[in-house]
Parts: sequence; C-alpha cells; structure tokens
Amino acid sequence: MHIGKIVEFFRSTDEEDYFRVQWFYKAEDTIMKEQAASHDTKRVFYSTVMNDNPIDCISSKVNIMKISPKIVLKRQLCQKFDFYFDMEYCVEYSTFRALTSEKSSSKGLDSSAPSDLETTAATDGGISALPSNISGESVSKSGNCKRELVLLDLFSGCGGMSTGLCMGSKLSDVDLVMRWALDSNKYARESLKLNHPGTQVRGEPAEDFLALLKEWEKLCKKYMDTVPEKTHSRRSMASKAENWNDDRLNEADVAAGEFEVSKIVDICFGHPSSSGNHGLKLKVHWKGYSVNDDTWEPIESLSNCQDSIHDFVRNGRKSKILPLPGDVDVVCGGPPCQGISGYNRFRNFDSPLDDERNQQIGVFMDIVQFLKPNFVLMENVVDILRFDKASLARYALSRLVQMKYQARLGTVAAGCYGLPQFRLRVFLWGAHPCEKLPQFPLPTHDVVVRYWPPPAFERNTVAYDEDQPRPLEKALVLEDAISDLPAVSSNEHRDEMPYDKPPETEFQRFIRSPESEMIGHSKGGARIAKDVLYDHRPYSLSEEDYARVCQIPKKKGANFRDLPGVVVGADNVARRDQKIEQVILPSGKPLVSDFSTISL
Repeated sequence: MHIGKIVEFFRSTDEEDYFRVQWFYKAEDTIMKEQAASHDTKRVFYSTVMNDNPIDCISSKVNIMKISPKIVLKRQLCQKFDFYFDMEYCVEYSTFRALTSEKSSSKGLDSSAPSDLETTAATDGGISALPSNISGESVSKSGNCKRELVLLDLFSGCGGMSTGLCMGSKLSDVDLVMRWALDSNKYARESLKLNHPGTQVRGEPAEDFLALLKEWEKLCKKYMDTVPEKTHSRRSMASKAENWNDDRLNEADVAAGEFEVSKIVDICFGHPSSSGNHGLKLKVHWKGYSVNDDTWEPIESLSNCQDSIHDFVRNGRKSKILPLPGDVDVVCGGPPCQGISGYNRFRNFDSPLDDERNQQIGVFMDIVQFLKPNFVLMENVVDILRFDKASLARYALSRLVQMKYQARLGTVAAGCYGLPQFRLRVFLWGAHPCEKLPQFPLPTHDVVVRYWPPPAFERNTVAYDEDQPRPLEKALVLEDAISDLPAVSSNEHRDEMPYDKPPETEFQRFIRSPESEMIGHSKGGARIAKDVLYDHRPYSLSEEDYARVCQIPKKKGANFRDLPGVVVGADNVARRDQKIEQVILPSGKPLVSDFSTISL
C-alpha cells in the first residue's frame, strides 16, 4: 500500500477521472529498504514528490498526523491516527531532514502537536530534546565563533579526518576542538598525540570504550553528589597489616599482602594488555612505589578505598577525561573498511554484519545513541555502496534516522577539492533536528575520473547540476605534489632533511606551511626560516630486491608484473616465463625466481 495526500481531482481531455497525489514514503520505501525493518511501522516521511493517477487507484482513507521529532507518542494515542510524520525525505543525497513551516503546512494535515503527547526523552535511545550544552544553531551568523564545540573522533588513526574537520569549521566561524580520540593502533595514537597534545587519546576496542562510558556515567552519578565516608586507602589481599609507613613498604608488609593506595590515576574497561577478565578497572598508584609499579585493579577489590575513588571521579569529571551524554557536540570517525573493501577477496557476502570489523559500524552508532551528540559524520570506502547491495550503508543511515537524526549521504572525490588523487569516499552526515543539516561542499577543482559509485547511488554523488556553472580549477596530478622532493637513495636514514628547491606549485606551498599559516589556525608565530622535510625515507630493501625494483619500467601503473621474464596467466597469476632465458642480477641471483607465483 502506498500513502499520499490528494491535492486535487480533475478530468482529462479524454473524459478519464484522475487525481493528483503528494506522496509519503514508508521507511522501507526509502533508500534504507530492508534495513528499516525495525522502524516504527506508523512512521512515514513527507516528500514533495507529486504525480497524477487514475481515480480508481484509491483504495482507502487514512489519518496522518504531523508531529515534532522531539515528541514521543504515548502508546494509547497511536490508536487515534494511522500514520504520523516528523521528517521530510528527499532522494538527492538520500536526505532525511527536519520539516520547515513552509514545507509542512500542507492544507488538510494537522501540523499542531497534540496536547496529550509525551515530551519526555525517548525510551528507544532517540534524541528527543536539545542537549543542555546547545541552544539553537551552533554556528554564529555574526561572523565570530559563538563558542567552542568539542569533538570525539572514533577509529581516529592519526587524526586526519578530525583535524581537517576542525580546520574547516573555522571557515564557518566555529571553534571545533578534538577533545577525545579512540584508535587501536599504538603508533597512530602517538602521532595524534604529538599534533594534539590536549586530546584524551584512548586505545581500547570500541565496544569496551562504550562499556566504559556507561560505567563512568554510573560512577559520576554515584560520587559527584555525595561525600563518601573516610576509609583506609588500602586494598586487602590476604591479611591486614597493623602498621603503615609513609615510605616504601618493607618485605614483611608485602608478604602480608597489603598495599596502601596513594591515588587512582586512570580507568578502563577490560584490560590494556588484552589479558585478564573483562570489567571495570582502575589504575592504582601505590604509596611508596614509583609509577612503574602502578597496577590495574578491579574496582570490586577497591571497595575500602572510597575516598580515593571519590577524588578520582570528581577530578576526572571536572577535567572531562571521558565524555558523558550531552558533553559531545560532534562525533566523527571511519569504522574499519577491511570487511567491505573490494581488495578483500574473502568478504562475508552471506552475512556482512557477522564480520567483527563490519560490526564496528553498529558500535559507532551505539556510541552515538549513548552520547547523543548534535552532529555525526561517518566516513567509509565507496565499496560500502557496492558490497551486498549497500546493506551496511543502508544500515548506518537507518540507525541515524531511527534515532531521529536528520541524515544525508554523499560520495565525495578528494581530487575535486585540490588533492592529487581521485580517492572517492562516502560520507554520512547526521544532525539533531534542532540543528541545520550540513550540506556537502561543491567541487573546487577538475579531477581525473577513475570510477564512480554504482548507478543506484548516482544521485548521491557530490557534483554540480548539469545547468550550473562550474568555475573549476585545473586538476592536480602527482607531479604537482612531489616534484619538489629531493632525491633519496635506497638506504636513506635521515629523519629530517632540507628541501633543495623552492615549492613549484600552490599545493606544495600549502604543504610546507607551518601550523600558524594553515587555514583556521589562530596560533601566532613567525614562518620557519628553513623548510624542513620529515621522514622522506623509502622502505629499506635488500641489495637483490633493490636491483629488481630498478628493473620495473618507469611508466604509469607499472609493477612487478612488468619485469622481464614474468608472464600473467588467464587466472590472473604472475609466474616466471619458462620460454625465455632467465635474467641474472649482478649478485648472481635470478631476477625472477622459479618459485615466484603471485596472484592479486
């Protein structure tokens, strides 16, 4: 059954009776399709789509109520109407957005919120009220930063996505600060911390991070408004010691199994070394011991250290070591793509969400549901629109809409914005219904097109309309990015080196710019007197492998398959060509060994 509002009746020139209808979309009729199976079956979406139909297509009459997305219906009131709508759906960019008075004041539809509706928070985890840290639109219209907004970056890597988002927000007069970040890679976290020393960077799995946030909320509720009874700052292991010294415990005390807690210094759920039982743990600094002797202890074993826990929670809440619902303005991140990417020949086509890596999309949305930020930005590879009929992209969009976020999905090519590579990516915006749903920026540069999304998502490609003027700058290529780099040998060991020529393109000038000159940065400081290039080192190769690399032709797209003596079969497997004479390297070893068999 399709649902629409009759706009008018008319008779055609051939005496046939017709009616014009303005359609509503059911959730499963939108881009979400089968991923909307768990949505409220009475919820429909307003649209501006209209067409004409024969009058005998009308099967029945239904009652539709317009409500605010901030309102939660009482169960008994649902019987008073057949359907309700609180958002508009637009096919372009698969957009779900809040209704405006102009769009939703259609004659014949009740646009007033009924007086006997609940206005309390939704019990299904949806966002039903503007968080206390926001009032109206976050972006100032006066040209000045209205206030500081804080961001949580999930699956952050080195922080490139959030860093760019913070820099770009300056152009909209918003001071966006990365307050928290989460990533499992140790080296990525270290790099992020160097560039963002004020960010709280954590490394546990996303599931454990969510569990930690929930436990942290409980601790804050328990300790923030109470003053605990004074207890001995000790943890009993076997028997209680009678005497305590301020200095390091003697061997007898240690043997007795008691240690005195100096203070609590950190918190986690699970264990940082992936060992031990799951559960809430506190990191304890022991009195008389160095920080190297700090240990992670289950919170249950610290029951007689309430004063230390109380101090840690109060200080941690004040410094916001972890976010609580209402603390976060923006959640961004790119869940792992390994289970989605076409380069993975072993993807789970039968049940994509059984792959632990793909499950991280659900965890990402679970964290959004718990923290209730005002804005959400999720990124992934374009194969999320190809793999399994885009089920994972539809799932992510469905989760946001079910939580009553406005949402918009677009595919963006990095090359369209002045980068020397095509790099097509999918971005999913979410916005609180009281906020303005961000638009995707239109391209600024021409681009060398390599591929496009599947036809089903053609209208999600961020591009100019056919009749729009296109003031595009010239496309950038690899030469524009690296032509100023100094030559290096295969055994280069320097971490830093000077450029041996000035920048040759605007892109190179930007890359060399110090932080103080980057867009959006307000930090002062003079330009560095000498341009320094960091980590310009190739991967260290053996003598034979280096000689092999030198034999690869210098042409676009060349690789090991272009080596003399290599043949690629119909099965896409590269093997040594037995029909030609073996090429010998200066070391006496063959260029292509007899056992070389490589498939991609």
